Amino acid sequence: MRKLMFALLGLLLAPVILAAPALDKLTLPKGFHIAVYSDAVPNAREMALGAKGTVFVGSNDAGKVYALTDSKGDGHADKVRVIASGLQLPVGVAFKNGDLYISAVSKILVLRDIENHLDNPPSPEVVFDKFPTDTHHGWKFIAFGPDNKLYVPIGAPCNICDKGQAYAKLTRMNADGSGLEDVAYGIRNTVGFTWRPGSGQLWFTDNGRDMMGDDMPSDELNKLSHVGEHFGFPYCHQGDTLDPEFGQGKNCKDYTPPVLKLGAHVASLGLRFYEGKQFPASYKGALFIAEHGSWNRSKKSGYRVMTVRLNGDKVASYEPLIEGFQQDEKAWGRPVDVQPLPDGSLLVSDDLAGAVYRVTYEKP
Repeated sequence: MRKLMFALLGLLLAPVILAAPALDKLTLPKGFHIAVYSDAVPNAREMALGAKGTVFVGSNDAGKVYALTDSKGDGHADKVRVIASGLQLPVGVAFKNGDLYISAVSKILVLRDIENHLDNPPSPEVVFDKFPTDTHHGWKFIAFGPDNKLYVPIGAPCNICDKGQAYAKLTRMNADGSGLEDVAYGIRNTVGFTWRPGSGQLWFTDNGRDMMGDDMPSDELNKLSHVGEHFGFPYCHQGDTLDPEFGQGKNCKDYTPPVLKLGAHVASLGLRFYEGKQFPASYKGALFIAEHGSWNRSKKSGYRVMTVRLNGDKVASYEPLIEGFQQDEKAWGRPVDVQPLPDGSLLVSDDLAGAVYRVTYEKP
């Protein structure tokens, strides 16, 4: 019995060795190629691009934030630095005026002038420290909007609950942490938002609740039309389905429906509009969405990167860009975020494989 206990303890304490990304299992449209940008980023989550080309990556690995540099310009990060550690779930990163902002559950931190100090990073400064301390949906995707404000979500601290306007919302603040205000409500947990070039309108993903079966409710792609808009949670899901507990006496018509139902339990996370010139013209202005994949569905869904093409504010198509992160109900990768680069290629982070990939296009 003691031998068994020690053997189990040894397994628990043994270092986790990540399998090499199985890129040969991935499928992309004709002419597209995918390669490893870096496979040394454990639990890679949100990405942000620095002014000098540094790719910053948040994670939920030992509280670390990474900086990736491609000094040779060959499409591979030849240096991976840890620029912060010991933080609480620093999943979100946002770059502004030379500074890197980091989410850490209840706090927003900043690393000043970071690209000039990658080898000797400064200590994080606290910008704001009054967000809820709940870790259930407590890690945060963050981004600066065209109004120069930092947008920060506060996810519901539950699968399904009604906490009024204290949770399940999107907020924004000035870069110095002042002026916190609510932007939108009824958002269970957004782990991805971005602004459409030209209109400056905010678009975001939202994860649907669990425990309503394999096919209900759908994750959502939403757009914000005005400050104070309510997107339904916890009363109405996917724009047309009242919650069995909290929907009593409510009407889905009182809430903003999604632009697109993305599918149940796909775990839609990071998204970005594509404005590059490397991909075919049909991708200009399209949205790329990372779908992390289901955890409690009898048959897996998600585990892919999707393309949403728009005609005005209407969805024209919804189709895969990358598939194959799981085969036969076994996943080796889970996409988290997408980040276009200035050369028109696209980075994709994968927290399961601990990697960042680069997608390129060459005309066949």
